[in-house]
Formats: sequence, structure tokens, C-alpha cells
Amino acid sequence: MKAGIVGLPNVGKSTLFNCLSNAKAQSANFPFCTIEPNIGVVNVPDPRLQKLEELVNPERVLPATVEIVDIAGLVKGASKGEGLGNQFLANIRETDAILHVLRCFDNDNIIHVDGKIDPISDKETIDIELQLKDLETVDKKLEKVKRAAKTGNKEAQKEEAVLLKLKAGLEAGISVRALEFTEDEDREFVKPSQLITDKPVLYVCNVDEGSAVNGNEYVDRVKEAVKDEGAEVLVLAVGTEADITELDDYEERQMFLGDIGLDEPGSAKLIRSAYKLLNLQTYFTAGVKEVRAWTINIGSTAPQAAGVIHTDFEKGFIRAEVIGYNDYVEHGSEAKVKEAGKMKVEGKTYVVKDGDVMHFLFNV
Repeated sequence: MKAGIVGLPNVGKSTLFNCLSNAKAQSANFPFCTIEPNIGVVNVPDPRLQKLEELVNPERVLPATVEIVDIAGLVKGASKGEGLGNQFLANIRETDAILHVLRCFDNDNIIHVDGKIDPISDKETIDIELQLKDLETVDKKLEKVKRAAKTGNKEAQKEEAVLLKLKAGLEAGISVRALEFTEDEDREFVKPSQLITDKPVLYVCNVDEGSAVNGNEYVDRVKEAVKDEGAEVLVLAVGTEADITELDDYEERQMFLGDIGLDEPGSAKLIRSAYKLLNLQTYFTAGVKEVRAWTINIGSTAPQAAGVIHTDFEKGFIRAEVIGYNDYVEHGSEAKVKEAGKMKVEGKTYVVKDGDVMHFLFNV
């Protein structure tokens, strides 16, 4: 699952990516590896993992990860191939969620491509280009579907109605994620179209150091502008975050954070927000060999969760032994949880909860 960082040139997009690439969690154990020049695999900060490590004392600890993609900058006309438009749109189509960086700070030394600081205008520039690309996709589909609908094909007629609604919304400058459809329409026709503006989005307001805690007037305007999108807005002083990641000493980083009124790096909040945006959650396996966080989609069943470890676990799934994270911490060990009668045995229909500590029994 990938989250792509997008934004106009000079809004702090690449600084943010570089900052995440060097991010150090509170425990200084926050590795990052580059798969390609513009793709990074970043660990998801999770204090629960540290707590399990303390209790189990394993040989190794493996956190959950999320892929962050630094996508080429965009200019007006990208939907028609201007600048790096085609590359930008191809890359963004491959991601599952969008981290949209907006410049919310004044600095005469950093030139803005449009000559003025206006995060709402910046947002609209990117929105319009993505909407135009989606409109192109919808129009192509509509051509085919209309022919089938004219023959009386009921399914085609249903799809045509959805596509016409998509077309009207996009032409009015409304992103697909802000349009309302029934569950069936969304599942059968909207999602399969893989439209860019249907992807969930997190707006990252890049502010100056003094606005890192409470934001500023630009941030207030962004929040007002996106209130109907159901999107989260995160305030981040990207330049300051970059300075923090340069510090090797944990105590120094904590002092720096304390001086600006933060209890943890904003990059940690961003990574967790991206994880949530991708509709992901974590379950744990805990043993003396390793304590590990596994990534699954929210709503996954026990066999699906087992399949993330190995496909054989899912195929031959018998049952799962499940301990709630809080029960594990309260009693201090798997043995004591069992003694207290807090370990549950679950079957194939069990929906995994975030933070479950699990052990699978299978037979292939």
C-alpha cells in the first residue's frame, strides 16, 4: 500500500520526503530504506510495539511499514502533458492515498511558482488537473457504456447513470471523493474506475516553526475549504522537522521538540495518519524469537490476517488464539493471560481488532 506526496514546486514536498527518509522515532530505531530513488519504506511509529518488546524481551522487533512515494511536481496543464504531467499522473494513479502538501508559510527567499502564497489556489490547481484527467477517463467509459445502455442492458443503464453523475460532478469542479453514491454504486461502478480524485487525501499544511502547534491563518483557510471532503488536515513545520532529524542525540531531539511545544515529531503523526488513510491496522505476534507488527486492512478476518504471514496459514487455517493488547499489558505475559482466562479462541469469521496479539493454528 502506497501513499504519494503531491504538491506544487517549492511547497516543501521533497523536504518532507527527505525528512521522512531520515526520521528517527522516539527510540532512535526508525529505519528507512529506499527501494527506488522516489519510493521509501517507512516504519510506522507504535509505542505498543515497544511495550511488547519490554514484556517479551525477544531476539528482534519488526515494526509495521508504509510506502511513501515522492511524486514529480505538477504545473498547470499537467492533464494535457505539460511539464512532468504525464509522469506525475502515472505515478499518482499507482498510489492508494494522497498526501497533499500545501505551502502555508511566508518566506521571500523561497519563490512561489505563481508569485503569491495562496494554499487554496494551490490546492485548486492540483485538484483541477486531477479532475480533468478523471473526466477524460469517465468520458471514455461513457462512450462504451452508452451504446450498451441503448440496447436495453439494465446493468449498462445503471452504470451510465453513475458515470453521468461523475461527469457532472467533475465538470463542476467536485472531486469524486466528495460525491455521494450508494454502497452498491460505489462498489460496482465507482471503485473499479480507479479515479484519481476518489483516492483518500490528507492535507499537510507546511507552516513556519512558530505555527507548528496551533497553525495560522493559512491553515484556518485550508480547514474551511476542505470541510466537506471528509479529509484530515495535519499541520507540520517541515523545515523544523528536517532540522530535528539532523540531531543524532535523542535527548537533544526531545529538548528541541519541547522548545517548540511538541511532544513528538510531526513526521511520526504523519506516518500514522497515512497508515490510517490507507485503511490499515496492526496486529501483533509475540514470542522469544520476535515481536512483530503485521499490517492488515481494517475489517480483515482471522484467516486473512494469517495469510499475511504465509498463504499456507490462510489455506489451512484452523483457529486463532487471540489476546487483546490491553489484557497482555495488564497481565504481563501470555502464560498469565491464559491463567486469568483472558485468551480467546476464535474461528474463521473473527474480525481482527487493532492491537490484537495473535497465534495461529493451521494444517496444510
